[in-house]
Amino acid sequence: MPVKSRKAEFSDLPDIARIYNQGIQDRIATFEADQKSPEDLEPWIRSRYPVVVATNEGKVVAFAASFPYSSRECYRGVGEFSVYVERSNRGKGTGKTIMKSLIDAVGEAGMWKLVSRVFVENIASRSMLRKIGFREVGIYEKHAQLDGVWKDVVIVEYLIGINMH
Repeated sequence: MPVKSRKAEFSDLPDIARIYNQGIQDRIATFEADQKSPEDLEPWIRSRYPVVVATNEGKVVAFAASFPYSSRECYRGVGEFSVYVERSNRGKGTGKTIMKSLIDAVGEAGMWKLVSRVFVENIASRSMLRKIGFREVGIYEKHAQLDGVWKDVVIVEYLIGINMH
């Protein structure tokens, strides 16, 4: 059965937290080190910034969330994003599906740009984002530490309405 995507709902928070916590445990996609509860993530759903989930046979298998890039009014149409895929669904095109859905959702919300930072060594995410049309802008060296180790990150951007996905 193909993966489907839709806007996230409050009832999805336990699955979103479970998938996010897998990403935290895997230490390949976030500087976050502490596990999150569904309640910790409620502000994501309450925000005006879109959050979408991917489902397979009715089960949430991935999510992508957007966040404000800056509180300054001039950046109101620029969002940061995060994307996480359940371990058992990685490498199957789920990330690409959910990111396309997020791009559509943020475009409908009036945003013109998505940006993020990806660990340099996260080749799978970097490859998926390039295939969709994200541009690697540069590298922040020693951006932050994870488990006491400095990590470099690649800055990526996508111009909504200009790129074709």
